[in-house]
Amino acid sequence: MGATVIVVFLVVVYIIKKTIIIVPEQSVYVKERLGVLNGVLKSGFYFMIPFVDQIRYRQNLKEQTIDIDPQVCITKDNVSVEVDGVLYLKVVDGEKASYGIDNFMLATTQLAQTTLRSEIGKLIFDNLLSERDEINGRVVSNIDRATDPWGIKVTRYEIRNITPPKQILLEMENQMKSERERRAEITISQGEKEARVNHSVGERQESINISEGEKIRLVNEAEGRALEITVISNATAKGLQLISEAISKKGGKEAVSLQITQEYMDALGQIFKTSKTTVVPENLANIGGVFEGLSKITTKIPQVGE
Repeated sequence: MGATVIVVFLVVVYIIKKTIIIVPEQSVYVKERLGVLNGVLKSGFYFMIPFVDQIRYRQNLKEQTIDIDPQVCITKDNVSVEVDGVLYLKVVDGEKASYGIDNFMLATTQLAQTTLRSEIGKLIFDNLLSERDEINGRVVSNIDRATDPWGIKVTRYEIRNITPPKQILLEMENQMKSERERRAEITISQGEKEARVNHSVGERQESINISEGEKIRLVNEAEGRALEITVISNATAKGLQLISEAISKKGGKEAVSLQITQEYMDALGQIFKTSKTTVVPENLANIGGVFEGLSKITTKIPQVGE
């Protein structure tokens, strides 16, 4: 009696389990009725007919990652490199993913490997590292087109490692070393060039400053001399004007003659004082004759003996 109850209980639980189905979020279940597609169940609560309806496929709609195992690829210039990566995809159509292909994960992985080999074969080794983003983009584009009938959306592909042969690595290191040395030499030469240019510019500016200073000095001296000449000429003109005005007045001529005579006598006396031997004109031997000659210039000079 107890065994019968337990069996009945288990049968009831089994029937309930087959009758009620709960689909979680971000999942789809493919339902078949008597082996024929009867619908795609999205997240929610559903009733099923036991032993008639059944869930054939369960698909996860979340984005999934697939590790692409390392593989040897040959570049356009026949260099063998080992490449691995990561592929990101998601199911967008549960029905296609269930009936379009038997194992879409394995098929997508194989497709990613063959596409990657094809893309790397189009490039030379020197451009392989610099065009990694372009390779990723082309791989995603090609795989996405191929997996569209399977209800799969490939979101991105990332190359994880590119490992060239050891000999190539050694050559790359030597090339990088020589490139660094070349850049260092260029930097040094550019520094020396700039130093020479700066030095020449400094000398040129110094010469310009010196010439400008000399020019200003000469201009100032010329202006000073011109001002001096102007002042002297003005003073001379003023003096001549005063002399002319004095001569034109009454007794002016006599005063001028007297002044000339006085200056002449002072100069003659200075000669007698400073010179031991003096040569004088013959007509000056007779002092009286000198005064008589001077009296012709001015009637105001007194005669000798007065």
